[in-house]
Amino acid sequence: MKRVIALTLTAILLPSTLYANIEEVIIEATMIPEQSMRLPIAIDKIDRNQISLARAQLGLDESLNSIPGLVMQNRYNFAQDLRISIRGFGARAAFGIRGVKIIVDGIPTTLADGQGSIDSIDIGSIGSIEVIRGASSSLYGNASGGVISINTDFNSQAPGLSSRLALGSDGYRKNQLSFSGHVNKLDYSNSFSHLSIDGYRRHSQHKSRLFNSKLRYNFDDGSTLKVSINSVDQPTANDPGGVNIGTLTSDRRSARQKNIDLDAGESIKQQRVGFIYETNLNQNTELMIRNYHLWRDFEGKIPLAANGVIDFDRYYVGLGARISQTLTLTNNKELKWIAGADINRQEDYRQRFANNDGIEGSRVLNQDEHVGTEAIYAQAHLAVNSRWLLLGGLRYDAVTFDVADKINSNSSKRTLEEISPMLGSSFSINDEMTLYANLSSSFETPTTTELAPKLSVGTGLNKTLKPQAAINHEIGVKGLITDRLQYSIAVFRIDIDDEIIGLEDNEGYDLFVNAGESTRKGAELSVNLKLSNNVTADLAYSYADYRFKQFVDNNSNDHSGKPTPGIPQETLFVALNYTNENGFFASIDALYTDKFSLRNDNSLEADSALISNVRLGYTNTINEWTVEPFLSISNVANEAYLSNARTNAYGGRYYEAAPDRSVYAGVTIRHNLDSN
Repeated sequence: MKRVIALTLTAILLPSTLYANIEEVIIEATMIPEQSMRLPIAIDKIDRNQISLARAQLGLDESLNSIPGLVMQNRYNFAQDLRISIRGFGARAAFGIRGVKIIVDGIPTTLADGQGSIDSIDIGSIGSIEVIRGASSSLYGNASGGVISINTDFNSQAPGLSSRLALGSDGYRKNQLSFSGHVNKLDYSNSFSHLSIDGYRRHSQHKSRLFNSKLRYNFDDGSTLKVSINSVDQPTANDPGGVNIGTLTSDRRSARQKNIDLDAGESIKQQRVGFIYETNLNQNTELMIRNYHLWRDFEGKIPLAANGVIDFDRYYVGLGARISQTLTLTNNKELKWIAGADINRQEDYRQRFANNDGIEGSRVLNQDEHVGTEAIYAQAHLAVNSRWLLLGGLRYDAVTFDVADKINSNSSKRTLEEISPMLGSSFSINDEMTLYANLSSSFETPTTTELAPKLSVGTGLNKTLKPQAAINHEIGVKGLITDRLQYSIAVFRIDIDDEIIGLEDNEGYDLFVNAGESTRKGAELSVNLKLSNNVTADLAYSYADYRFKQFVDNNSNDHSGKPTPGIPQETLFVALNYTNENGFFASIDALYTDKFSLRNDNSLEADSALISNVRLGYTNTINEWTVEPFLSISNVANEAYLSNARTNAYGGRYYEAAPDRSVYAGVTIRHNLDSN
């Protein structure tokens, strides 16, 4: 593996006639906008052009593979959402997203209890993505081992009306209609999409319809009101489940028979609306107020006969306010600071029923689950001079869980509190190199589902399961080499107390326990290179040594000193992108994922994999019309690999096979409008 890395770096660095400058970018996910080069944290930004190279638009992983430190699985099982891990945070998720905060247009889609999802995100409407790698609870509170901020950019493309049709392997079909523009003081961007796919494996069909709308009204005094509206209707998302090695070897398309018999899967209807108002109180002071509401109707079936039908209605509401100010101090020092508060309420009205061969049976659980969060925070950036930046932040969170059991009177309540500090500093040695260091923290409460001691009748709340807390120590360097190559290197150590570990018992129930202590050590390298005006190259490499320091599980098995499961020790992504003035574009990339453990005791491993992809397209504009046909080939070498590995699964059901070579093709037709 080291030889592969050395050869790859040599190949990238060899060209000598390189002349295209790489532009600096401004990061907003840190709440105080700042140049990415100056920030003393590991952070990346992907723009619309990079996202648009992911022509299949099946999952965010197509766009995020170029960021080191991220491990993504479960792309093809829509019943469980994309499994995203940043420096190990989120790796335990059996479904949904844990430990990583998801923000969409300034509105959190991660709930008060720390569970996030991206099933309401239409990739075709994204303008940019910012990713913070590392503990970020001083900024965003619960479940912020990393942050993914997704934004609609009104300026990423010219106003117009576009239609997109894509077809592909395994019954894939996606239709999208979008329109954007300006009317006087109003900017708007709207998108409708419909996705259907039969799936590579049996019992993995999926259908969804999405609507996204982003509006921005600019008042005469410079104030703005942003309104985001989202609706998702997902009538079908079947879950083929994990299978054992024998079933995987004999038939990679197979599903777990019990998942088929009990019709495992889910259907969702969700609506979300958010408001963000920003105004200048004076020349140096700004006020931001945000409010958001989410309604979600969920019906799901899991492969458990006793209580395998889940039905809940959810209402989620949040209110936040933030003041920011920029001050010029003596000796030209500049201080930027923010202070704010957030209040969130999550109300789930949950029922469970027996699963009689996929048919809803008698009700076995009926409870109201309420989760509330209150938080206050402050952050400051002090520019000591043009080269030296200091950063500090502090946040207090209180998360309250309140469960009212309507059947067995097992009602209970817990409040979990945490203070999250952060300190960082960066120093620019010259215009081409910046050194930085930071000490940051994160905490993560169990979700309401994880707090159930066992998913059975009238469980109340587990009073012994603790939130996990982490301290991230990091040093790094960012820079440019002769104005043609941009790079970043980060080395980190994360110390975790009470890491939450997921297990599966012999009845198929998910159980959660705390490990005593865990340690994560790692290094990350990213390289972005402009070989010419037409050719760019990307490289992302991660090394991870994540281990249990002290962990005796619920069966008295001692796993202390063993690597934590689910995370490969090494990953390497390499891409070569080409565009020309005639409108032709092409991209070739490869992702290597090292082998990793499937169990806490490290007795079984998933194989390493090398996946390559090719994308081709052509853009032709005549007057106000633009036509863009494209072709995407995934898994070009037809590698047999895993889409997802279910760690610590009972009965050896660890494996979810990924598709063979897949082909997607389509066309986008756009009518460009006059922006005046």
